[in-house]
Amino acid sequence: IPLGPEESAMEVVLKKIRELSDSDHRDPFMVGDLGVLASRHQAFCQALPRVSPFYAVKCNSSPWVLRVLAALGTGFDCASQVELEQVLGLGVAPSRIIYAHPCKPVSHLQYAARHGVQLLTFDSEEELTKVAQHHPGARLILRLWTEDSQSLIRMSAKFGASLELCGHLLKSARDLGLAVVGASFHVGSGCQNPHSFAQAIADCRRVFEMGRGVGHDMSLLDIGGGFPGVEGSEPEFEKMARVINAALAQDFPEGTGMEVIAEPGRFYAAPVCVAAVNIIAKKAVLQPGGHRKLLYYLNEGHYGTFRVFLRDHVPRMPIVVKELCSKPPLFPCILYGPTCDAFDTFFNEEVQLPELDVGDWLIFPSMGAYTSVMSSTFNGFPPASICYIMGAELRSLLETAP
Repeated sequence: IPLGPEESAMEVVLKKIRELSDSDHRDPFMVGDLGVLASRHQAFCQALPRVSPFYAVKCNSSPWVLRVLAALGTGFDCASQVELEQVLGLGVAPSRIIYAHPCKPVSHLQYAARHGVQLLTFDSEEELTKVAQHHPGARLILRLWTEDSQSLIRMSAKFGASLELCGHLLKSARDLGLAVVGASFHVGSGCQNPHSFAQAIADCRRVFEMGRGVGHDMSLLDIGGGFPGVEGSEPEFEKMARVINAALAQDFPEGTGMEVIAEPGRFYAAPVCVAAVNIIAKKAVLQPGGHRKLLYYLNEGHYGTFRVFLRDHVPRMPIVVKELCSKPPLFPCILYGPTCDAFDTFFNEEVQLPELDVGDWLIFPSMGAYTSVMSSTFNGFPPASICYIMGAELRSLLETAP
């Protein structure tokens, strides 16, 4: 992967667009600035001084992203054997990994046991039975059900044990000779209500009391993910951090020997990448009253790196790369991807854009999270190529990292 000098990803994108402007090959591409990871790490640790970040590998599993985060000292949240292999292959200590998937295939569980990955989440009796058989030395984290109705992507229907069930699960683990060392939750991706964290942290305190009551040595709290990654997101990360810090101070005061971790993904990865896509076709449609609606067909879409757009339900406006008058007229537009599938659109609704032409470029910032990892080659369209850049300071950090 080519690594450029100290330029921002946006500058590199614009330079590459200028280079491609005389060519008929205007394939979609992304540029990732790895230096952003260092600034996000600093921001996370500053805002949440008691919380150790365990980066969610699923969000962007690029070897470069993982290498930089390993050098910065983050932990890692893995959800499968392949993710465990990737992180362990970088020389990350098993103690810096949490296998945070409550429903694990037996072979993946055995792999974790063989390689010394001890922190595992669970939320059911059936999972305890598997762990007792295949990884009895595990340090277990009980995942709680969380009220996440105000999150963009809800997880409570799929994962998490209700508070009413926790007492029974903690006793079952004890009877099987398994050690439960803490509790975890996930407020859902794109959490819209910071107070979901406060309620979940209070619930975890009750689980700790139950666990200690039946003989478990509970000392680890995992507050999961849900932190915003796109700039200008509501609520702001700083507000979320204030709510979390206050809840921790109230329910798990400092000096009680508690270890607190989190599983940020988008917060680190989203701002790293900028994507550039080209308009390959265009169609104007006349609407009632003679108003024009424009359909733009782009060379990247839902089946490539833009699947996240329909999941997020948050229209993110592109930057138009074209000389336009100061206040160009805007038209209702639909952005389609390149495949034959009518579902291959960018947004659930029309967006307002100026009139553009075939061959023009659109730039989308904050494209580092849940993009390339979710892409496919459906209909024979390869996903956008990615090149990563980094500055001299980060390069020397990687060279000196163990």
